[in-house]
Amino acid sequence: MNHLRLEIICWSCLLIAMAVSTEAASVWKLPTAQMVYEDLEKCRQESLEEDAHTLRCLVKKIGLWTDESGYNARRIAKIFAAHNQMEELMLVVEHCNQKEQDTSHLDDWAFLAYRCATSGQFGHWVKDFMSQKEVER
Repeated sequence: MNHLRLEIICWSCLLIAMAVSTEAASVWKLPTAQMVYEDLEKCRQESLEEDAHTLRCLVKKIGLWTDESGYNARRIAKIFAAHNQMEELMLVVEHCNQKEQDTSHLDDWAFLAYRCATSGQFGHWVKDFMSQKEVER
C-alpha cells in the first residue's frame, strides 16, 4: 500500500511540474521587430553602447537567454518558424551555445554564440526580421 501511495505522490509531483512549466512557457510571447528595437535602445543606454553587454541585455529582455543555460533554441526557432527549418535552426543555436559556453564571462558567451549562429543563413533571417520595423513605419 505504501508503494502505491509513493507512486501516486510521484505522479502528482510530475503533473504539477509539467503544469507549472507549461504555464511558464505560455507566458512568453513572440517578439515583434518593434519590441526588439525598443528593448535594444534601452539596453544600449544601460550598457553604454558596449556590444556584448547590449546583446546579452537584449536577448534577456525578450526572453531568449538565461545566464544558466544561454540561448533558448526552441524560442528562437519559433520566431523564425516561417522558414520551415526549425529543427536545423535549433541544432545550430544549441551547437553554438555549447561551443561558446563560458559561465564566467556571460556577455562574451552571448556575443560569441550569437556570432557563431548568425554566420550563415540564420544571419540573413535576423536581418530580414529586423528590417520589418522599417516596413511597419
